[in-house]
Amino acid sequence: MSNGAVDRIGGGSVLALSAAQRAAVRELTRGGVVVRPSIGLARGAYLANDAVERAHAEADPEVFWAERAEEIDWIEPWHEVQRCQPPRHEWFVGGRLNAASNCLDRHVYGERRNKAALLWVGEEGEEQAYTYNRLYREVNRFANALRRLGVRKGDRVALYMPLVPEAIISMLACARLGAIHCVVSTGIGTQALRARLEDAGARVVVCSDFTFRRGRKVPLQPTVDEAVRDLAAIEHVVVHRRGSRPGDAPAGFDSEREKDFYDLQNAREIHCPPEPMDAEDPLFILYTSGSDGRPKGVVHATGGYLVGVSYLARAFLQIGDRDIYWCISDIGWIVGHSYIVYGPLSIGATVFCREGVPDHPSPDVTWELVERFGINILFTLPTALRLWMSHGAQVPARYDLTRLRLLASAGEPLDVETHLWAQEHLVGQAEGLVVDNFWQTEIAAPVLGSLPTFEVRPGKVGKPLPGVAADVVDSEGGSLPAGEAGHLVLRRPLPHMMRAVWNDPDDYAAYWSRIPGCFATGDLALRDADGYFAVLGRADDVLNVAGHRIGTAEIESSLRRHPAVAESAAIGLPDAIRGERIKAFVVLRPGAAAGGGLAASLKDHVRQDLGPIAVPSEIEVREALPKSRSGEVGRSYLRALELGEVPGEPSSVED
Repeated sequence: MSNGAVDRIGGGSVLALSAAQRAAVRELTRGGVVVRPSIGLARGAYLANDAVERAHAEADPEVFWAERAEEIDWIEPWHEVQRCQPPRHEWFVGGRLNAASNCLDRHVYGERRNKAALLWVGEEGEEQAYTYNRLYREVNRFANALRRLGVRKGDRVALYMPLVPEAIISMLACARLGAIHCVVSTGIGTQALRARLEDAGARVVVCSDFTFRRGRKVPLQPTVDEAVRDLAAIEHVVVHRRGSRPGDAPAGFDSEREKDFYDLQNAREIHCPPEPMDAEDPLFILYTSGSDGRPKGVVHATGGYLVGVSYLARAFLQIGDRDIYWCISDIGWIVGHSYIVYGPLSIGATVFCREGVPDHPSPDVTWELVERFGINILFTLPTALRLWMSHGAQVPARYDLTRLRLLASAGEPLDVETHLWAQEHLVGQAEGLVVDNFWQTEIAAPVLGSLPTFEVRPGKVGKPLPGVAADVVDSEGGSLPAGEAGHLVLRRPLPHMMRAVWNDPDDYAAYWSRIPGCFATGDLALRDADGYFAVLGRADDVLNVAGHRIGTAEIESSLRRHPAVAESAAIGLPDAIRGERIKAFVVLRPGAAAGGGLAASLKDHVRQDLGPIAVPSEIEVREALPKSRSGEVGRSYLRALELGEVPGEPSSVED
């Protein structure tokens, strides 16, 4: 297939693929190696026949999702499975339930009362274990504490906490009260946090005083203090003091708004009635970067979200009742919401989690923990896999990994080399399987993926999961033939798709209007003749750094707020570990000096504004930025120059 055929998306329009994407298309259309699941893994799969399950979902989607919804507990049953008039779609209309009750109460009052719900290890080696009974009581105690602060159904509570048990307790306490939690990653800086607090209209912030990053104590409370300083809407800041425990002396604070996490709790208040929530009531807001530079508050509804993540915790991740499951993610991202908290806890799983990076204090730490705790299923991202690969196969070979039967990777496309390395060296001892999957903040659970009932094709994410109507289309929504790259879309809504963009109905509607009759994911993909999909990366100005989406406009806006900068542009470049790294270009204001400390000053500015994940690895000062005749900055032109490519249309860009 020629490059021209690969790059063409119908109607005569040409899909602008990067050199890396074009190379991926050429490789993927040639076929490649396959990995066949072991007989034992296939026999133990949750779906004995995935093709039959997909056919059932395709033949009657409403019956299929009604059956999935029967697997969770409802306070009142629904009377209509779905109402759909895109962009609006509602699920399980009339049903009432509570997400925290589904994660806790039905296990506490059943056979799992004394089963381990949460096993936690800190970066410094501290360990905590929570049975479902203990977790139920801690959640209820904090829910009652929030209620005494005036938190009610529909109020927004922001969480700025690392992956500690108190963060999970806080999320579930909000869900129990019907409050809408908004978890913000601790990698986010002051201005980005403030923007999210303002947009959400949060009344209460719950934060930890510090976190650990590679052995260093990183303060978090000063970031919160600065972010809320002039926000009159914030009534309370609840501080989780690391190292303190119930019964410690009360903390002294500088602000009347600040309260101590443990001081608020009453040891006897172990029961808090769960708030009955309509299926369409919001469960949480989770912010993600958009191409316009503003934080985008994705809203997920209680009923459909819980049905989707619960079903796919079993159907895709294969979590069984006796498994110990570990998800390596930040609690502030959608993977942390869906597959550290709500998905596995709703099915009564034992969840292992750890604060800290996967190769500190040594490259051995992940595999030592997998061996010691007998981890059966590991959910991670390609950045972590590439990091482990860089340390060499001899590291995991030192440990007994014979219980690790499934390793799932998501967040960005998983390349063939990394996939095969992980297959051989991480799950090879157990004759296990490495599986890829695709989803995003807007779709709260996997929609494409590989299952242990069919062969895995490294470089391709897999097939549409049951209930998913995925397609690769041109810009007018026409389906493209196998092997041609185009826009990845969903033809119909899913229960676990977002219901709104907070405070921005036009932005939400745009997901359904960019490509007629489809939900546009914003990613490029191709499909082979057997129905396997390969995701090629973003089609918009959103970067994917270590699995985190960052809008170029957000980085550029931050740079322009620096007193030395007049104009800025940001692009993503390939990175062997993180997938993409950020390079920024700036034009200085008259009189500003491009001294030796300028780059460091600009990086510090972005770090303070947006957090460390958004800091450019390189900054170049230019006399002018390339722009199109309409005045738009030529990011694709800059990227082509950096990669040594010949720009596709140099006449349209002025340098």
